[in-house]
Amino acid sequence: MTTTALPQITEQVETPVASAVRVGLCAYKKRLPPWLFYDSDGSRLFDEITQVSEYYLTRIEREIFTAHAADLIAQAGQAGQSDSLVRLRITELGAGSADKTRLLLKAAVERQQTVLYEPVDVSASALESARERIEREIPGVEVVPRVMDYTRGLDLEPLVEGESRMVLYIGSSIGNFEPHEAAGILEIIRAGLEPGDTLLLGVDLRKDEATLLAAYDDAEGVTARFNLNVLARLNRELAADFDLESFAHCAVWNSDKSRIEMHLESLTDQRVKLPALDLEVEFAAGERIHTENSYKYAPGQAEGMLSAAGFKPEITWTDPRGWFAVCLGRAE
Repeated sequence: MTTTALPQITEQVETPVASAVRVGLCAYKKRLPPWLFYDSDGSRLFDEITQVSEYYLTRIEREIFTAHAADLIAQAGQAGQSDSLVRLRITELGAGSADKTRLLLKAAVERQQTVLYEPVDVSASALESARERIEREIPGVEVVPRVMDYTRGLDLEPLVEGESRMVLYIGSSIGNFEPHEAAGILEIIRAGLEPGDTLLLGVDLRKDEATLLAAYDDAEGVTARFNLNVLARLNRELAADFDLESFAHCAVWNSDKSRIEMHLESLTDQRVKLPALDLEVEFAAGERIHTENSYKYAPGQAEGMLSAAGFKPEITWTDPRGWFAVCLGRAE
């Protein structure tokens, strides 16, 4: 479809949101980056997604942490191959509400009485909310939020003597990135760590198509509202005039690439104006905006990714059905 300029009708903006939208909607195959999901409304809707029955990822990863939190913390706290113990500092990437993390923080407090927790996220408000809740609910945890985009590098405070950093990259967040991007992010994480530090990587494993599709297209329509909210955000922030009822949420299993894809499909021929970008975008009926990928991994694939990035895989925990895996790698 075509993308044409409109006469200037409002002052143009060139924020990160504006730049991403301009590039994505002017592409031959239209796309929007998944980080646009997470404004305040989107973050609330994602929390709702984690509660629906079909969305197994959060529930199963929490079950793994419930069963193995003490073992996870104990293994990370080993000083390499020796029997000596180190004090852990826990850093979480893309922390958000840090709901499941509390299980690990409680185990760390039981092990060493106090723990410094560094949640990393681009949302200062989400970090502040997590800080207040965690420090209230778990005495012994000191929360030091870090507002940053970890995909561009880790700029963390240095450790003190006798301390080791345990980085949490959980929730299968790595699956939102293309394979080469995921490899690059793991290399960025490794570059920010010292030998002996650890990375806990949570990944979703391949399973039957029906289960996968249901997880991203729940019967209550929460995921659909989450996906459509990205258009509502563009209406609010870029003065766009997307008619949300003229687009439909669409989840697709791409077996060849082993990923769930989320799209927004135009239900009719239509033209959308984005005055803040001095832009007009045409959509044909059936044309889609690609909004997210969620890669699903084969057993052993996460360990291979860790090895390629400079980590030595030490141990992997899974649920009884083998639907989700949590892998601990140590920086070499």
